[in-house]
Amino acid sequence: MSVIEALLATLPPGRVEAVCIGAFWTAVVVETNGTRQCGLAATHYPDARHDSDAPAVRDAGTLLERDARALAERARSTSLMEVALGLATINALLPKHPYAWTNVNAEEVIARDGAGKRVVVVGHFPFVSRLRERVGTLWVLEQQPRPGDLPSHQAARVIPQADVLAISGTTLINHTFDALMALRRPETRVLVVGPSTPLSPVLFDVGVHFLSGAIVENIEAVMRGVSQGATFRQLHRLGVRLVTLERMPD
Repeated sequence: MSVIEALLATLPPGRVEAVCIGAFWTAVVVETNGTRQCGLAATHYPDARHDSDAPAVRDAGTLLERDARALAERARSTSLMEVALGLATINALLPKHPYAWTNVNAEEVIARDGAGKRVVVVGHFPFVSRLRERVGTLWVLEQQPRPGDLPSHQAARVIPQADVLAISGTTLINHTFDALMALRRPETRVLVVGPSTPLSPVLFDVGVHFLSGAIVENIEAVMRGVSQGATFRQLHRLGVRLVTLERMPD
């Protein structure tokens, strides 16, 4: 079973209240178990064309009439914009566990566990330049490589060498997460990082140790920001908190 299928199997029922597909972020608000919750996922649209016979988002304009779990199932789609919509809905529906969250920074976890070791980061995060000085060896895999990065097709060469593997939550959107996880060694420490990351113990069951994601605390402000093209740094200031969920030792 893929990790997306495993996540979908755990979701409670809910009602969709709002959907916003912004330039950089997709946000979905649901009502579930008597509470309003908002989930985020990075907007992906390299496959979208406004004049295409196959729309990037099916039934656009009527999504509020959909059951929340049905909308979450768009995470199975072949349209990357729909996958982001589905993942944002998954993140909105997931039960919240504030007692288990910490404010540990993903950069600090990678630096601590990667000191003197080999580290692979999938996705060029803002902390990459700082991290190079704090770990033994650092490889950064990117679909659009910047100077110093490796192209993503090098994953099969470097991931099996990693002592620490940090994977962007957006790999759940482009459907590469399961294949990347299959390349790691069993003893590799794994983090999933970024606002698209589902804060669900389901990912611990597939070998992840740390989940560093985002919790929307000010739904109205964040929805306005997404609709107005806010970057994540702007959303963070508007009412998003970064938290980490750690797998308990066996």
